[in-house]
Amino acid sequence: MSLLAISDLHVRHAENRAVVERLRPRSDDDWLLVAGDVGELTTDIAWALGLLRERFRTVVWAPGNHELWTVPEDPVQERGVRRYEHLVRLCRELGVVTPEDPYPVWEGPGGPVVVAPLFVLYDYTFRPAGTTTEAEALAVAHREGVVCTDEFLLHPDPHPGRGDWCRERVRLTEERLSAIDPALPTVLVNHYPLVRDPTFVLRHPEFALWCGTEATADWHRRFRARSVVYGHLHIPRTTWHDGVPFREVSVGYPREWRPRPGRPDLSVVLPEGD
Repeated sequence: MSLLAISDLHVRHAENRAVVERLRPRSDDDWLLVAGDVGELTTDIAWALGLLRERFRTVVWAPGNHELWTVPEDPVQERGVRRYEHLVRLCRELGVVTPEDPYPVWEGPGGPVVVAPLFVLYDYTFRPAGTTTEAEALAVAHREGVVCTDEFLLHPDPHPGRGDWCRERVRLTEERLSAIDPALPTVLVNHYPLVRDPTFVLRHPEFALWCGTEATADWHRRFRARSVVYGHLHIPRTTWHDGVPFREVSVGYPREWRPRPGRPDLSVVLPEGD
């Protein structure tokens, strides 16, 4: 019985769809954590999460930025909060746990732990050196030609900006995490890293602007994290912060994972050391 994780499936790529079709649990009781970026089209998201839900005892989903894009070819043209709410309803129809549902408790090896899927976005506080404001940071990114597609396709409606949406999500999420039984540790699942350190290896450091928020930097300590699971950077690895493993479990695009040894597969979160 294992708690497994994966992210950044990007199933619009045929090779990545084949990866998803190959994914199998180790036992009938395995849980799967999906840390965002399943795809851009609601039809693709439904296909992938539906398939995984058929195979795993429990599937837990945290949204990535790609799910929140509103692209012209998607049959669902909702934007911002309304798009997120549509995805939550879709997941509930499939039996997939979302950040809006009660946090489930993993009772398997290494448990009990509360599994908390998060949705907190980013607020442009992972800024380039020498900048102190969002405007300065974005100006540097534009000058270097490093601008995330979110600026064009991820709409924050009805919020004035993505940073405002992030700040609301941080407030709401802190309230829910603070209400967890203090006797229980957690596994925190978010699309973005909760600390900035993993972004220091980015080839283009300006891209860190779209990779998280300083507001979550102490959450792994405050909320007793046994492990933190994330994606987004497409740099699968484990780093340690204050004794807590931060596991990036991205698949990424085919051009990124093809050169790596072996095929993309599930990462084991619990039991530890498996």
